[in-house]
Amino acid sequence: MNKFKKILVATAIAGFAVTSCNDDFVNTSPLDQVSETAVWSDAALAEAFVTELYASLHQGGFSEEMQASLTDEASFTHPGRGITTITEARSNPADIGWGNSTNTTGNNRSQSWGQMYIRIRACNLALANLEKVTFTNTNKIVERLKGEATFMRAYLYHQLVRNYGGVPLVDRPYALGEADYMAPRNTMEECINFIVKDCDTAAGLLDGMTLANGRASKAAALALKARILTYAASDLYDANTAKAKSSAMAAFSKPEVLAMTTGSRVERWTKAKAAAKAVLDLPNYGAMLNLSAPVSKEEGTTNYMNISLSRNGGERDMIFGRYFINAKQEDGGRQGLFNGPNGYHNWAGNAPIQHFVDDYEMMDGTKFDWSKTEHASQPYVGRDPRFYASILYDGAPWKPRTADVAAKDPANQIQTGQYELGNGSGAKTPYFGLDTRKSSVEDWNGSYTGYYMRKFIDPNPAIVDQNTWQQVPWPALRFTEAVFNYAEACIELGEDAEARTWLNKIRFRAGMPAITESGDALRQRYRNERRIEMAFEEQRYYDARRWMIAPTTLGRKANIITVLGTLKPGKTVTLYKYDPTSYDYQYKVTELDPGKENRTWLDKMYFLPIHRDEMNRNKNLVQNPGY
Repeated sequence: MNKFKKILVATAIAGFAVTSCNDDFVNTSPLDQVSETAVWSDAALAEAFVTELYASLHQGGFSEEMQASLTDEASFTHPGRGITTITEARSNPADIGWGNSTNTTGNNRSQSWGQMYIRIRACNLALANLEKVTFTNTNKIVERLKGEATFMRAYLYHQLVRNYGGVPLVDRPYALGEADYMAPRNTMEECINFIVKDCDTAAGLLDGMTLANGRASKAAALALKARILTYAASDLYDANTAKAKSSAMAAFSKPEVLAMTTGSRVERWTKAKAAAKAVLDLPNYGAMLNLSAPVSKEEGTTNYMNISLSRNGGERDMIFGRYFINAKQEDGGRQGLFNGPNGYHNWAGNAPIQHFVDDYEMMDGTKFDWSKTEHASQPYVGRDPRFYASILYDGAPWKPRTADVAAKDPANQIQTGQYELGNGSGAKTPYFGLDTRKSSVEDWNGSYTGYYMRKFIDPNPAIVDQNTWQQVPWPALRFTEAVFNYAEACIELGEDAEARTWLNKIRFRAGMPAITESGDALRQRYRNERRIEMAFEEQRYYDARRWMIAPTTLGRKANIITVLGTLKPGKTVTLYKYDPTSYDYQYKVTELDPGKENRTWLDKMYFLPIHRDEMNRNKNLVQNPGY
C-alpha cells in the first residue's frame, strides 16, 4: 500500500469513529427542504405551499405559442412547437401536439394530463393536511387556504375535462404501498358534478374574504362553476346531440365518458343560467355595463383596451387572472416581443388570420363583405371599434420605432405591404414594408398573414423591444364571460329579450349598435359577438368544439392578406408612409401556403388523446374515439 492510500484509509476510519459516536450527524435536516410536519405546523409555510398551487397556471395564456393559433383566430409564424399537429388533425397518443410537448413554454405545457395530475395531487395534499394543522387559525387562515386549494383543484379538473372528457377523479393523495393506483375514467356527469361541488365549497369558504390579485375568491369559484355548467349544457356534452353530429362520437362504446347521458338539456341550461346569474349579481364587478346607448368609436376602442389591459377601470372586469410584475421578469410579460411586428425587432408569433379579421362588423352593425366595393377598397375603415384595439393592420398607427429603425418610419405606421417609391422622373422601385418577411429590419420574424396582434400589448412607447417587459395580466376568468354565459343560456331557453339586454350592454360600451335578432339568428350573432369580444383569450378553441362548429371554422384553411400600394400618376414619394392621396391600394385575400400550414378537421379532435404512456401505466383507462 502506498503512502497516499494509507492516508485515505486512516481518514475513513477516523470519520467512522466520529460519526459512530454522534448520531446527531445522520439526523441533520437538509438545508434546502422543509419537512411535511414543519409545513403544517407553521401558518406561513402552509400558506407558501398553497400559494405554490397557483404555479399550475404557468404563464396563463401568454405563452410564446398561444392557443389562438390552434383556431381560426391566428396562425403561428414559426415552425414546430406542436401547433400543426393540432390544426392538421395529426394528433395521436404518441404525439398529442400543442399542450403536451416537453420543449414548449407557458400555458401549453400545463395542459398536459401528467402536469395537471401532479398539481391535483398537491391540492389533495393541502386539503388533507389542512384538516389537522397545529398552528393557530388566525383570521380563518385555514378556511381560506382550504378554499384556495379546493378552487385550484376544480380549475385543474375543468382543464382536464374540457381537453380530454371524463377523467379519473382523485380526491385524496395516494400513499406508497396501496393495493391499486389504476383508477378508471369517471363519467362526464360525475366529473361535472365534482367540479361544481368543489366550486360551491370554495365559494363558501372564501365568502367575505378579500385576497390579493391572482388568488382565488368567491367570485372566481362562481365564475368557474358557470363556465363548466355552460359547457355541460352544450352540444358536444350532450350524448344524443354529439352522436347526431359526429360519426366518431356515435361509434364510441362509452359515450357517458364524454357526454351527459341523463337529464334534459333544458335542465342543464337552467342550471347554467342560474350559475351565471349568481356571478352577475356580485357587487363590485363589471366594467361600463350601465350604458343605454353606444359610446363613440374612440371611446369604444379605449374601453376595450382598458379592459384587455386591466387598467383605468377595466380591472373591474377581471375575476381571476395571472399577474406579472417587472421585479420578476417572466415570459408572460413579453407579449409585445412574442407577437409584435418584426419591424420593431419583435417575433410575430401568433398572427391574426383573415377569417378572424373579416368577422369584425362594420360600425353600423352590418357584416363586412369583400363583394362590396366600398368595403374591399378600404377594408380597415369604419369597423367595430374593438378591431382597432385588437389588430395591427397595414397603415395602423403604432409606437415609435426603435432608434435604429426610426429614420425609416417617422410616421410610426405598420407596414405589411409592398409599395412603389418614385423620384418624379418616372422611375419606380419596389419597396417592401418594414413589417413584412422581406423587411430590411428582421425578415425572418415577419407575419405570413399580413396582420399582427395588438390586444394585450401595452401601448406604452417605452415598452417596445425584447429588452422590456409589460405588466398586463392574463384573464383566466372575467365578468364579461359570465355575461356571455348568461346570455347563451337565455338564448337556448328561448328568453331572447333578456339575452339581447345583456349582449347590448357589452356592445354599447364598445361603441356598437344594439342587436335586434331572435331565434337562431340571435344565436349566430351571439357567437360572433363572443368571438370578437373575447379574442385571443382561449375561448374560441373550446367554443368551436362545444358548439360542434369546428368542421366549418377550425377546419378552414387559414387565409392571409396581401397589400399592394401603387403610386398615383404624378406622385413622388421617396420615404414611404401610408397615404391614400399618393397611393392606390389593392387588397387580395389568399390561402396561407399549405406548405406552411394545411389545416383540416377530423372529429377525433373534439377531444385530445390520452398519451400512450398514461394508457400503458393504467390498464383501466379507455382511449378517446378516433385514436
